[in-house]
Amino acid sequence: MFTRREFSTLAAFSACGFAADPRYTIGITTNTRGGWENDVFLSFREAREVGYRYVETFIHYFVKDYYDNPAALQKKIDEIGVRFVTISNGGPLETHFEDPARHAKLIADHVKLGHFIKNFGCRHLKINLGGRRPTGTTDEDLKHMAASCENLGAALKDIGIRLAIHAHMWSQFENQKEIDFLMQHTTAANVGFVLDTGHITMAGIDPVALAKNLGHRIVEFHMKDVASKNRGGAKTRLERPDLMKDPCFFPLGEGGVDFPALKSHLDKIQWRGFFTVELDTSPFRPPKESARISLRYLESKLGLRS
Repeated sequence: MFTRREFSTLAAFSACGFAADPRYTIGITTNTRGGWENDVFLSFREAREVGYRYVETFIHYFVKDYYDNPAALQKKIDEIGVRFVTISNGGPLETHFEDPARHAKLIADHVKLGHFIKNFGCRHLKINLGGRRPTGTTDEDLKHMAASCENLGAALKDIGIRLAIHAHMWSQFENQKEIDFLMQHTTAANVGFVLDTGHITMAGIDPVALAKNLGHRIVEFHMKDVASKNRGGAKTRLERPDLMKDPCFFPLGEGGVDFPALKSHLDKIQWRGFFTVELDTSPFRPPKESARISLRYLESKLGLRS
């Protein structure tokens, strides 16, 4: 059930041409290397020109000028004509979820971010769990990560924001074992999941199978494709490449992710939420054109509208 404020926000979106609570809401993550990474407002403008109405990015773009002045940021995005899916964590926030000595600051940092994104009508906070150490993620790490996520999720729930953790290659939270552990040792009430079709595939997991397993615990999908040879899950783990020189993620339509099967399952369970296109890098064409390719795929192959 929506609050009075959320109903007002949806009504405002409708008046501006925004869809009022469709089953699938299309967005795009815009911090794309190759042209968008250094100018967040350029990325928003060009994404809107392509046809995207919702954008996602990272908090580091806003810390200096907007973290203590959300009204100024609201004015900027209103002028461009976009709304936020969410605004993710990362530097300068504390992200060592595996270190209990840092949990107090970690929770304080992320609750502050939760309050910030609530100003823009966001309903979930998507987070990464920090860079992967050369030694990987230990069983002890996983225990501390689960505890910190559960506590953070409870704190965010108190302010009306749902925590959604993002499995990401080359982070402390990337593979099937780590996903299983955190899902089993946290509660669905406090900890949701962002399923990134590209990262999940490159971690050796079939994203359709994972979606069937996690169901409505998934809050958001990051929609990116991979090479067709990796369909169903890459057979070997890829050490982190230079994604501008040797990309492993592509605009939708490359053939490595079975998006029609994914949507068919989500239709069946009546899932609702964000399909957020993500490019990571665009080495072969301007990001605007890569964004256009993915949006055309969503429209022509999945029958969706932004």
